[in-house]
Amino acid sequence: MAFEQYIQKGSQRLRCGFTTGSCAALAAKAAAVALLTGKAPGTVAIMTPKRLSVEVPVLEAEAGADYAVCAVMKDSGDDPDVTNGALVYARVTKTEAPGIAIDGGTGVGRVTKPGLDQPVGAAAINRVPRQMIAAEVQSVCDRYGYAGGVSVVISIPAGAALAARTFNPKLGIEGGLSVLGTSGIVEPMSAQALIDTIGVELRQLAAKGYRKVILTPGNYGEAFLKTMPYLTAAPTVKFSNFAGDTLDFAAAYGFQKILVVGHAGKLVKLAGGIMNTHSAVADCRGEIIAAHAALHGAGREAARALMDAVSTDACLDILDRMGLLEDVLSSLLGRIQEQLQRRAGGGTEIGAVMFSNVRGLLGQTETAPGIIDSFYQEEK
Repeated sequence: MAFEQYIQKGSQRLRCGFTTGSCAALAAKAAAVALLTGKAPGTVAIMTPKRLSVEVPVLEAEAGADYAVCAVMKDSGDDPDVTNGALVYARVTKTEAPGIAIDGGTGVGRVTKPGLDQPVGAAAINRVPRQMIAAEVQSVCDRYGYAGGVSVVISIPAGAALAARTFNPKLGIEGGLSVLGTSGIVEPMSAQALIDTIGVELRQLAAKGYRKVILTPGNYGEAFLKTMPYLTAAPTVKFSNFAGDTLDFAAAYGFQKILVVGHAGKLVKLAGGIMNTHSAVADCRGEIIAAHAALHGAGREAARALMDAVSTDACLDILDRMGLLEDVLSSLLGRIQEQLQRRAGGGTEIGAVMFSNVRGLLGQTETAPGIIDSFYQEEK
């Protein structure tokens, strides 16, 4: 019984899925029915926060005198989610204590660092899934006239192995997966999950008291930072292509100094105000470099060569042969500084360091040396 909800992405019609939070609520509802009636339902349905109904088969049902266990299978639709196909179990037990207590069992991670949705020590079952689980279990209790307490334990037997393929170990969630979701629905190939993870990393650093941070697009930036030993101990967050969203998070969480360290292929786009640097969104590197070269005297043929170049490094080679490399880099860095400062806002001091894998350090914005020095002084 596939979840038949679709979205259009360009020319593709992609099937949506449902979150681990929806799975937990579905399994908990089915187990509550089994507990109070002695028989598990064949299927179970919930209304998600997105106001889309999800109905799934109930699997692995078991019921005793004061407990019941049911499972449902995670369906991520056409989204390449590592949890797709995993079984999510709920064990529901009658308790003497009033209310509905929710915890995590095997394969559900535990929070070990501050700044996450749940406090340190709690199961990594986020706020909205907890609300969904409690609401569904309470609805079953009301339907069958049960006024006692209930314990709900969510388990994902494959969770520990799957979590190694997620950001959980880096975020400080140990032992398994997180039970996530705010809408209850997974939209295929959405970038939102990655953006949310970046926000969590920055929020965690802020919760630890950090007010300075290095931002870098990815592995190239991390490797280049190793050539700057006085920065190796500084907190670093990879922002992938989401420069604008990351700067928004950093400003919102009160970071006072930000150093962006990136390959020219990414940072050149920032000079054009492009804050999502994925090539599918915008790839104007040649055009931006050609415009800055024209400001320093490059003619039509040079501009055409720059726009036709296959890489940023090829553009740098052309500029070098023309004797314009230093001037154009200075011009680009000046515009990068303007764009970064505009996005970060006036309460944040921000600077950038630009490099290439071929030429090494290419330059830095005017504010970067002072920010770098502040990291160095802190480490002394």
